[in-house]
Amino acid sequence: MPATPAKAARLRDMKRASTSARVGFVSLGCPKALVDSEQILTQLRAEGYAIAPSYAGADLVIVNTCGFIDAAVAESLDAIGEALAENGKVIVTGCLGAKDGGGFVRAAHPRVLAVTGPHATADVLSAVHAHLPKAHDPFADLVPPSFDKIGIKLTPTHYAYLKISEGCNHRCTFCIIPSMRGDLVSRPIGEVLAEAERLLQAGVNELLVISQDTSAYGVDVKYRTGFWLGRPVKTRMAELATALDAMARAHGAWVRLHYVYPYPHVDDVIERMTADPAQGGLLPYLDVPFQHASPRILKLMKRPANAEGTLRRIEAWRAARPDLVIRSTFIAGFPGETESEFEELLAFLEAAQLDRVGCFAYSPVDGAVANALPDPVPADIREDRRARFMAVQARISAARLARRVGSTMTVLIDGHADDGTAIARSAADAPEIDGSVRVADGVKLAPGTFARVTVTGASEHDLAARVAR
Repeated sequence: MPATPAKAARLRDMKRASTSARVGFVSLGCPKALVDSEQILTQLRAEGYAIAPSYAGADLVIVNTCGFIDAAVAESLDAIGEALAENGKVIVTGCLGAKDGGGFVRAAHPRVLAVTGPHATADVLSAVHAHLPKAHDPFADLVPPSFDKIGIKLTPTHYAYLKISEGCNHRCTFCIIPSMRGDLVSRPIGEVLAEAERLLQAGVNELLVISQDTSAYGVDVKYRTGFWLGRPVKTRMAELATALDAMARAHGAWVRLHYVYPYPHVDDVIERMTADPAQGGLLPYLDVPFQHASPRILKLMKRPANAEGTLRRIEAWRAARPDLVIRSTFIAGFPGETESEFEELLAFLEAAQLDRVGCFAYSPVDGAVANALPDPVPADIREDRRARFMAVQARISAARLARRVGSTMTVLIDGHADDGTAIARSAADAPEIDGSVRVADGVKLAPGTFARVTVTGASEHDLAARVAR
């Protein structure tokens, strides 16, 4: 029996609605940019867009860019070019998109459909709506959008980044982030804690707290009092750490702090760190970007620290929490850095005995104030100093890790190598930037779960272990 005209129209509508508009996504840059990508993807899915796994299967591609150093700029421009070549319809967002109000990206790739800055979910969605309107579904569009309570996550299911603020009030001369992300804007503490609780309830076993300056959380709102579960709590790092610690212990999960400046109030946070990671809670781990040790170079960088004070603070932290793990980043070859000042940096490294360290050769990022400083260090010397720095740190790291051989520790399983070896991390290891614990007989250990292992060997950055008996 032939369909009536009205029924045929409904069938056509249903067929169109069944073919969702598909968006491809490329996410580059730091964990803060990754969180921006997660928010955009979550909103797209909530509105009914499908996420395409390839350029060929996408109606449009979004590229979330990084613009922090020259290598990141080049990678972002290459990714935009590839997306244009493979798909043709591209929206650009992220830090590089903020440069020259979008003009920098458009000058390199004039065919892009739209350009936004970072943390701009609404602007990105508006551009998607303009260039890829979602097909009207006369049935589904009557239903309020719903989605998983934690949204889309680009990390493995057992860990997640928890961004507590945007922007930065510092004006470090080597950095252009404030020009791209603006001044510090702290998220309401009740909102942060509510997100943390949702993530933990969904099975996340590790929360990684991120921002541009975690220690400054709440400064912009004068530590305004917020509310969580009907109780007042100040928008301040110490109170946030306390609340997250209690929440994580209740779920048997970990909390890890990143991007912490060595301000005096960090001492209070050290005291709240768990003495036993097996019980969950705030880990004895700090990611503190010291950047240099020479007083003159630190002044040129406009960094709020000095080497002698930093060493005293490290000593105090370790006295309060002997198992504290400290990771940091440094810059070698900053403009004007002399050989003797670089030697000061190496001496600091020897004295501080940091656990995890990264070093960048200075990159003259377009727009950085430091580029105008006198006596720039030649590129070959910058790279040589970086290599010398990392050689010293490799020796320090190897010695510190060797002390763990024979100990038993709790690890979080990330996955498995092809030979069945479990790839895990201890309380000392943040994902992607630190080392790993390779558990030789861990083939039956499920990703996302905790296990007790005994350390059997150590290298410069990683540990070998077996399941504890």
